[in-house]
Amino acid sequence: MTAAFEPLLEPPPDHRGDTVWVCVRGTSVLLADPDDAGLRVGARHFLGLLHGHAWWAADAGPAAAPDVDAGEGFLPLMALYGRVPEDQWVMAGRGLQLVEWERTHRFCGRCATPTEAAGGERARRCPACGLLAFPRLAPAVIVLVERGDEVLLARGRQFPIPLYSCLAGFVEPGETLEHAVQREVREEVGVELADVRYAASQPWPFPHSLMIGFTARWASGDIRIDETEIIDAQWFTADTLPAIPPRLSIARHLIDQWLDRADPADRTVPSVRNQP
Repeated sequence: MTAAFEPLLEPPPDHRGDTVWVCVRGTSVLLADPDDAGLRVGARHFLGLLHGHAWWAADAGPAAAPDVDAGEGFLPLMALYGRVPEDQWVMAGRGLQLVEWERTHRFCGRCATPTEAAGGERARRCPACGLLAFPRLAPAVIVLVERGDEVLLARGRQFPIPLYSCLAGFVEPGETLEHAVQREVREEVGVELADVRYAASQPWPFPHSLMIGFTARWASGDIRIDETEIIDAQWFTADTLPAIPPRLSIARHLIDQWLDRADPADRTVPSVRNQP
């Protein structure tokens, strides 16, 4: 999110700017005022200010059919990417996550009492036992491993198309981020790392992750894939890269940064730069 975004629980009393709505049906979204769109909505969440505009999210209910057919104008979040500016796409993801969080925290996870909004913070509170439930965020690490002029990319079993990406996984309780990077790579491809360095992070609302990106150098080991998670993993040079993730992902950001370092004089080589 850009520095122009200010997260808030309530709009400022003197706000005079425009209002923008994220309507959520199932897990699809529509950027439109619910009244103008003729939508009956439930819970409403104030997201904050972006470029002086007040952003709200509203729960438009479950999808009547799978989200690919969530209703006229509604789109899955992934399909919305590229149709609106990226900062608006991030806001749509924020709205989707907050609507889904309230949907799934209407009852206390400890005593099953209906929860209520907690005053002064983004949380649901149980009036019986006092348990606070904050919006869920699952930290995950993702790493681009380099060896000389090569990078290590893998095709996961969850990928619906033959796509190769950086290695990634969720952080376990009690781990540092760096330890999670080393463990995930060791478990998935049998390789040991050195020089693990933070690169960037990205909110990833599929459904509620924070992706923390790293780069690392190969230290030792041959590729031995965990076949329960990985179909294939290989070392690739800049001119032999396979199909890679789209530009919305931090994986692509890490790969593109590596390409810039590998060949800073020629921004059009290799051809993967033209992939969306």
